[in-house]
Amino acid sequence: MQDQIIPSTLDPLLAGLSYLVSVLGSFTALQFGISIPSATNTRERMVAIVAAGAVMGGGAIWSMHFIAMLAWKMSMPVTYDLPITLGSAVVAMLSCMAGLAIVGRGIFSTVKLMLGGVLMGLGVSGMHYAGMSAMKMPATIDYAANYVILSIVIAILASIAALWLAFNMRGIWPQIFSALIMGVAVCGMHYTGMAAARFRSMDDMTMTEGVSGNSLGVVIFAIAVFLLSTVLVIQMRRQQQRAQIEI
Repeated sequence: MQDQIIPSTLDPLLAGLSYLVSVLGSFTALQFGISIPSATNTRERMVAIVAAGAVMGGGAIWSMHFIAMLAWKMSMPVTYDLPITLGSAVVAMLSCMAGLAIVGRGIFSTVKLMLGGVLMGLGVSGMHYAGMSAMKMPATIDYAANYVILSIVIAILASIAALWLAFNMRGIWPQIFSALIMGVAVCGMHYTGMAAARFRSMDDMTMTEGVSGNSLGVVIFAIAVFLLSTVLVIQMRRQQQRAQIEI
């Protein structure tokens, strides 16, 4: 039977790490995104789209999301269903790839930017709420409709901004600034979505096995930073080599 609303607190360390990984992921994704309009053939363009979408969806958005989920502390045990959790990551990556593919095909236009941004934003929102459904705990979740709608709007606006930046932003310092802003947007969408949730205890709910651990958030952060940094270094070296060849 339902009981009271469960209070929650936010771990400041994990919340900070979630922002940092979203910034690094956004900056790395930009390095691939700027290669899309300069691609010389369809294969090269598709490789850049897949790479940028995977980095943005998996590194900047999903990693931030999962670390921030672990930052949400409640006075009850919580585990995460692994297939649903991994599936939500796939949704985030595919939606980012789809948005980039729409905007990156042919001449850049506002119509394609809006269409790609809406599609990507809805996918990112779907990732968030799918990730929420992966929570296994002795509680149910009720959502405040106004906050849910606001989180979707933020996701769409952030997606439009991300796509515009991917095709228009050049120069290292503007890209760093853009990544910092994107980190705020991604986190804003997530924490607005979390603010929409009300967790109600259920004494008769049976716990199921899933992914958990007190240090899991830090481990995910370390893995994400390692992978993103490695990919970033490789991509920037490729850009330098291409610049030297053109000279």
